[in-house]
Amino acid sequence: MTHRPDDARPRTLPPALLRLGLPRDPRGPRHLATFLVTTAATVLVTRAFLAAAGYPQLGGDGLHIAHVLWGGLLMAVAFVLLLSFAGPTLRPLGALVGGVGFGLFVDEVGKFVTSDNDYFYEPTAAIIYATVVGLGLVAETLHGRRPPDPREALAGAVDEAVAGVVGGFTPAARRRAEARLAEAGDVPGADETRVLLRSIEEDHAELPDPVGAVASGVVRVLHTMVRARFVPWLAVAVLVGTSGVTVASAVARWWGGDDVPGWVVGGALVASTVSVVLCGVGLAQVRRDAVEGYRWFRRAVLVSLLVTQFFLFRIAQWDASWGLLVDLLVLGVVGAELEVLRRRREERDTAA
Repeated sequence: MTHRPDDARPRTLPPALLRLGLPRDPRGPRHLATFLVTTAATVLVTRAFLAAAGYPQLGGDGLHIAHVLWGGLLMAVAFVLLLSFAGPTLRPLGALVGGVGFGLFVDEVGKFVTSDNDYFYEPTAAIIYATVVGLGLVAETLHGRRPPDPREALAGAVDEAVAGVVGGFTPAARRRAEARLAEAGDVPGADETRVLLRSIEEDHAELPDPVGAVASGVVRVLHTMVRARFVPWLAVAVLVGTSGVTVASAVARWWGGDDVPGWVVGGALVASTVSVVLCGVGLAQVRRDAVEGYRWFRRAVLVSLLVTQFFLFRIAQWDASWGLLVDLLVLGVVGAELEVLRRRREERDTAA
């Protein structure tokens, strides 16, 4: 029996999740983003459709089949898919179906927090928004606070191989698996996994991934947009302008007698002021260090998304959706520009 030398042993105890055999999925952030974006889109589409159709009811003779039931059914379908098949292939579809189901479910939260089952309960929009943001923060805490461990990268490569050993590797799947293996380095099991990946045959047939296609298209559009140098600056101007208009509208509603708590209006004013200040810091920084400046712009958008919009949904309810869409667009543009700037800096550092 052989033993590894002491200097080959890990010098620190593995994180708790790894000790329990719970490596994070390298594509987990994408699947969670799909789930949350689909949830929010489902709520908005459902509300718009019901308003346009005059709020019809499915049923009769004393029965009302609420769409919360369809939401539960779709979430059950997502669970069945994800629990029935090994490998990563069905996770995008499971995230999509689960997001639609959860959106239909959470859209009816007003009925379950009021004694008279009021679907139109005024704080409903804020409750739903806070729920989606809260789940997003949980996902960020789980995936964004700690860099991936090499063993997690190896587990990701093996996970890709699960689908490959039975159905073959598409070129994209092979690239993902090999990239994960490269990230893993020389951890135990890497050599065996490398042999396994090389033994998997090519197969170009794969399950369609509409989420991936849409995401790739959005990224291409955003990268095309930021080639025009004025677009990121315009995005920041739009963010500041939208914040000013929406908050002014909210204050006008409150001043006009709308039944909105004063602390909500105060919160919206403070949060929007913080966003504007962060934009100002970014404008001051961007001339000296473009990357750092755009990081401040991104912080400004995140404050608007995570804090300001919550208060605006409480004040203006569903009318605040337009501001949310603007914030998401600005976040995409700023994120695309930040990625371009980082890539240019890395290329300059490599050349130097």
